Amino acid sequence: MVSNNVGRASIHHVANRAGVSAATVSKVLRGVKTVKPANVEKVLAAVKELDYRIDPLASDLRRAKRRIIGVIIPELESEFFGRLTSRLETLAEAAGYSLAIATSQESEERELKLVERMHDWRVAGTILAPVRSERGLGATAMKKIGMTAVLVDRVVANDTFDTVTADNANASAQIARKLAEAGHKHVLLLGLNEVSKSLRTRISAFREEIEKSGAEMKVDLLLAEGPLDDLRQAFSNYLDETRPTAVFSLFQRGTLVVLSEFRRRAIQCPQDISVVGFDDAEWMQATYPAVTAVVQPIRQIAERAFERLLLRIETPQSFAVCQLQPCTFVERESLVDLKTAVLRPEQNRRRHNPPG
Repeated sequence: MVSNNVGRASIHHVANRAGVSAATVSKVLRGVKTVKPANVEKVLAAVKELDYRIDPLASDLRRAKRRIIGVIIPELESEFFGRLTSRLETLAEAAGYSLAIATSQESEERELKLVERMHDWRVAGTILAPVRSERGLGATAMKKIGMTAVLVDRVVANDTFDTVTADNANASAQIARKLAEAGHKHVLLLGLNEVSKSLRTRISAFREEIEKSGAEMKVDLLLAEGPLDDLRQAFSNYLDETRPTAVFSLFQRGTLVVLSEFRRRAIQCPQDISVVGFDDAEWMQATYPAVTAVVQPIRQIAERAFERLLLRIETPQSFAVCQLQPCTFVERESLVDLKTAVLRPEQNRRRHNPPG
């Protein structure tokens, strides 16, 4: 092993230990066949003894080719972004790249700093899931810098960057049609603030579908500006005043808030109130009742985004495209069809005469 005073072993340390030139070490490591067998043995022995590892950054700089891809996402805690990043990592490694992953923590100011950091690191390209949209601080900075990038999730078509996202509008419209067809006359849309482009699209598409269809449905909207606890309190206050026949949670953790409050109040789902969630998770399939959900095409989003980024790296002048990946609607136990369901008299009374 190399001395602690020396630090990480360099190619020159290997050359000195083997008694050959640095150029000879480089040839051995690159598999050049013209090196004498005796020198090959010396170099490989020195590499093992010094625990030498190739410095990818230095190697990329010498070849003027960068093999690091930046990924900036709002958070890693959610199943959506966790699975998205995991798939991107697999794709990057298969293509000979490494990922530099950073989270904006739902802050546009931090998102901007991370874009600048990726630029300083001279990444080959960046995949950005913006806090706001394709017009946010991060994407604007990328355009100004001239960074090679693809935008994912909370975006629509863009003149500068390729965008890849779930088809939020069609998915939300499908939920609106399904609830109307099931006889629901009063639906609550539940989410956090409207900063996210995806959330705004889901809200507008739901309302537009109800208006277009002429369905008789009252649509309430409940958003919280602060953390999840604010949403929990706001939802509790809402239930003190009224009871919808269904709740459409616009994001996964909102679905958890809904079910938790139902349990606290002994509200039966779906007998008293049905629930549909945007985005799926394993716990939503295992809980009782299993939650009806919109399943986002995470794997496809990651694959299309990485595919477009590699194309951008190799062909910088290619035209920007917008790819909408279709979602899947999975109906489970949390949604009841009011036109066919047989309800007990007390359930009907609870629906039309909420407490308070």
